[in-house]
Amino acid sequence: MTEYTSFKVSQDGPIARITLNRPDKRNTMTPAFWAELPQAVNALSDAGETRVLILDAEGPVYTAGMDISVFTDANALKTDTASLREAFMTAATALQDSFTAFEKARFPVIAAIQGPCVGGGVDMICAADMRYGTDDAWLRIEETNIGMFADVGTLQRLPGLIPEGVARELAYTGETLSADRAERLGLYNAVLPDGEALKAHVDRIAHSIAQKAPLTISGIKRSFLYARDHTVSDSLEHAMTLQASLWSPEDIMEAMTARGEKREGEFKALTPVKRMGQS
Repeated sequence: MTEYTSFKVSQDGPIARITLNRPDKRNTMTPAFWAELPQAVNALSDAGETRVLILDAEGPVYTAGMDISVFTDANALKTDTASLREAFMTAATALQDSFTAFEKARFPVIAAIQGPCVGGGVDMICAADMRYGTDDAWLRIEETNIGMFADVGTLQRLPGLIPEGVARELAYTGETLSADRAERLGLYNAVLPDGEALKAHVDRIAHSIAQKAPLTISGIKRSFLYARDHTVSDSLEHAMTLQASLWSPEDIMEAMTARGEKREGEFKALTPVKRMGQS
């Protein structure tokens, strides 16, 4: 397993886990984090063995967002000329791609949020498929409070997860969203009393997903994402084309047999993806 500087990756059968492991630094997102995260997610997705990914963290703070070191590189932040502004935009787009990797992965991503989640952390969890938190897992769009606007996914994804008026309120004011209110709004699937209960609950959900046929789960995720960005008519046509592409009589028979025998189904892993240039 590859080692990373801002998080660790672990694997328990078909369930993978990316754990932010800089609790002494409030799990802030260093420059290395933004490059390493999509590498890790893409590697898990391409290998084909992972059926669900859990995104969690060590310590009392889930993440305080962007590390201050990102803002101290004067050269990276210069926008004095059109050429510098173009370079700035290109670099910033790469940050967006880091979280879009969660959406492009062939498996669902579950954010298990213990403690506060601020700034870039909100961008990150909005790109996950599901979110669960502890009762102290409050959120804040911190960018508003430091003279900029969130530009790595919160403003684009959050209005699709909660009422748009509430998303606008949180973005305009930079005020805190409590875990309790986040659950009432549907942003959190559930709120648990502490980290131990959160882990147990998320592990149960992950295990339930991991029991299902990987092709089925991949198809469901692709359909949800396509429907989010297209009309119902277009999405229905896409779903039928996708279903025809992924239809697996073997998986269907195994799922029905396993149900009748009251056991977990035994399904083949997804075929590994070989990208151009890889050996």
